[in-house]
Amino acid sequence: MAYKVTKEDAEWRKELTPEQYRVLRQQATERPFTGKYVHNKESGVYTCAACGNPLFSSDTKFESGTGWPSFWDVIEQGHVDVKRDFSHGMIREEVVCGNCGSHLGHVFNDGPRDTTGLRYCINSVSLNFEKK
Repeated sequence: MAYKVTKEDAEWRKELTPEQYRVLRQQATERPFTGKYVHNKESGVYTCAACGNPLFSSDTKFESGTGWPSFWDVIEQGHVDVKRDFSHGMIREEVVCGNCGSHLGHVFNDGPRDTTGLRYCINSVSLNFEKK
């Protein structure tokens, strides 16, 4: 996929913290219940920590009990991409930023049934939060 924001690996390493680089650029996962946005209840918009692309609204955030911020929908179609992930002996749907391709987390079909039925399970370290 061609993304609007492309940088050399050295640029990403310089701009991101080591943990952000590990998650956003190397597809790692932060430990559950350790992220700064797991229990955030403030109103606002969650953006990509790598490029600032708006990804999720606080209006779609819900408590999933999984240890990661969870959302039942994206802020706007095209702002995230979903790719097949075959790592760790599983088949999952990886969620990446639609602007820069950075790894955000995964999406599952066990979200709230009265909404989309989806659970975007996102690493806090891959997000920034802009309060309304």
